[in-house]
Amino acid sequence: MNNMKKSLLMVGAMVLLNFTANRVFAQVQDTTKKTTTTTTAPAATDGASDVVGALGSNPDYSTALSAVKTAGLDASLKTGGPYTIFAPNNAAFSGLAPAKLDSLMKDPTKLATVLKGHVVTGKYAKADIIKALNAGKGKATLTTIDGQTLTLSVTADKKLQLADAKGDTAQVILYDLVGANGVVNGLNGVLAPK
Repeated sequence: MNNMKKSLLMVGAMVLLNFTANRVFAQVQDTTKKTTTTTTAPAATDGASDVVGALGSNPDYSTALSAVKTAGLDASLKTGGPYTIFAPNNAAFSGLAPAKLDSLMKDPTKLATVLKGHVVTGKYAKADIIKALNAGKGKATLTTIDGQTLTLSVTADKKLQLADAKGDTAQVILYDLVGANGVVNGLNGVLAPK
């Protein structure tokens, strides 16, 4: 009987060890997935009240939201449209040199110029981007709200890339944060003037 108790205790210990190891492994996996996974926001029936509200609906884009407000673009983006904001995520902004980011945030005019280079007229949710790429045989040209040209294309490794006229590029990593007057798609880089 004593051996049977030891066996049950050993089985119980193994089950507990296995369960604990699986939880630790799952936590490690989750943190790596957050940095490498392209995500699509759940489709909302109504979406946010406007495209600025859609931008504010995802905490990974809080720096972009703060920049839009600092530049004074929030009022104009809340009305009219439709607009598509190709918003750099927080990691993209933190990838800028600290002095450059600080300089931009202290100069609303220059910041507005950078941000306008990320906003296009028209609604380009994921399905709309696919249609535009199919129509353009793999490329789609969009015009920003200040008349700059952005080009969407698919890279060799099947990622959606956005490029400005200077050749700066960023990948689209999030789709379809829907607002009543447009949509926000996330980028992993900032298309900033040199």
